[in-house]
Amino acid sequence: MFVQELAPLGSLGLSALVAALPLATVLVLLGAVRLKAHVAGLLGLAVAALVAVIVFGMPVGQTISGAVQGAAFGLFPIMWIVVNALWIYRLTVRTGHFDVLRRSFGRISDDPRIQALIIAFCFGGLMEALAGFGAPVAISTVMLVALGFAPVKAAIVALVANTAPVAFGAMGTPVVTLAQVTGLPLESVSSIVGRQTPLLAVVVPLLLVLIVDGRRGLRETWAPALACGLAFGFVQFLASNYVSAQLADIGAALAGVAAVMLVPSARRPARAEVKASVLTGSATESFDGEDNRGDVVKAYAPYLLIILIFSIGQLPPVKKLLDSATWKFDWPFLDVAAANGKPVSGNTFSLPLLSTGGTLVLLAGIVTAVVLKVKLADTAREWGATVHELRFAILTVTSVLALAYVMNLSGQTTTIGNLIAGAGGALAFLSPILGWFGVAVSGSDTSANALFGALQVTAANQAGFSPDLLASANSSGGVLGKMISPQNLTIACAAAQLTGQEGNLLRKVLPWSIGLLLVMCLIVAGQASFLSWMLP
Repeated sequence: MFVQELAPLGSLGLSALVAALPLATVLVLLGAVRLKAHVAGLLGLAVAALVAVIVFGMPVGQTISGAVQGAAFGLFPIMWIVVNALWIYRLTVRTGHFDVLRRSFGRISDDPRIQALIIAFCFGGLMEALAGFGAPVAISTVMLVALGFAPVKAAIVALVANTAPVAFGAMGTPVVTLAQVTGLPLESVSSIVGRQTPLLAVVVPLLLVLIVDGRRGLRETWAPALACGLAFGFVQFLASNYVSAQLADIGAALAGVAAVMLVPSARRPARAEVKASVLTGSATESFDGEDNRGDVVKAYAPYLLIILIFSIGQLPPVKKLLDSATWKFDWPFLDVAAANGKPVSGNTFSLPLLSTGGTLVLLAGIVTAVVLKVKLADTAREWGATVHELRFAILTVTSVLALAYVMNLSGQTTTIGNLIAGAGGALAFLSPILGWFGVAVSGSDTSANALFGALQVTAANQAGFSPDLLASANSSGGVLGKMISPQNLTIACAAAQLTGQEGNLLRKVLPWSIGLLLVMCLIVAGQASFLSWMLP
């Protein structure tokens, strides 16, 4: 048995400084050297393994075994979810039904402020729910430019809109990862994140109409913007707390669109002066005309199928049946105990073969292929193309999770957490900043949760805070770093054909990112004290 040490170098501060080297390596290589994320992840993993063996005394065999376990979790269930979700999106693009869905949204209103709400916030939220990993920013930016938005404004709107849905993106991947690396129940972290990010959802649509048309936009369209945010946030809260983390963003996005359509002012034709001042670009697409009703139904079918299948999967008899296919076993060549001598949870591994979100999404994808009449060979070809498209994302996620597992199992995370706990009462206020920083550098709430989730739990336990709260704050704070991450800025520039203007976009969205982060810090600090009634 390998027993973790809190201060292998005799000093907690010095030990924590050395333990932070793998994280520092990843962050510097990404942020300063600007290496590809998968290269930075692999180099960070190498540093984590060296520190684990040389400084913390973890046997080489157990270090390798821990890294393999982390990579295995990165493949299943994490990337299993992402691959199958993006596969469904590719099927709709292949058959042309994605364009039908896009036109359906575009016809709701010709007011560019309302279009920003529907396309960037609601439709972008739907794309975040299904695909994540930059897809919502790219797709929303292209659609807004096609409508006549200036490229810079389209990119800014898409970036700012890609906040509230992120924690539950890619079928709940960030919170699923957070639960796994911290050992906390998924239901617990999902419910707390679902009591934090919905508050952002109320604010962000108002910011979007302000960005699109200034104070006039806020004055004239606050009602549909507020209705959109309230509906999105309320459904996200309900789904994440009482239904399923995987369904939170899908339901919220559809509710947001429905709320906008129910506000009479949102359906009024836009005044000429509004269009003239906002749509300074050249529209490349028209949403005039009608699509066949059957095609419209088919365009919505994949998302309705996902909701239906996940809902059926939550029924107690079905859930019990699916859970019965979960395989739990002792991970080979791994025998680790915490500093107190108790075995750590990482010694065992769980494979939820049927109950995992990726398998349910796969089933929805198969039914989608049947509904959209995609040939079997083409369906399989699109799945293979999806894996190829995500190959570097797969390598990044597996390497980052391998790094996180090595740090957690060797005791590096515990050592850093014990040192950070010295922040005392300020820890609750500061905890979202750690997640924000992680996402700003890595571009992924999933990666930031893998890197810092266990650290937040350790610090919370030492400082006397709720570990569930601070772990959840890592994910909720992280969503606000998404808009300033180099990865997302590059995607937005590519989609809007703004080559080399990442710095300009960063300067424009950074104030919104910091301002919303401050709001989240205040929310978490309040929930740790006088707003504790908000927690489950």
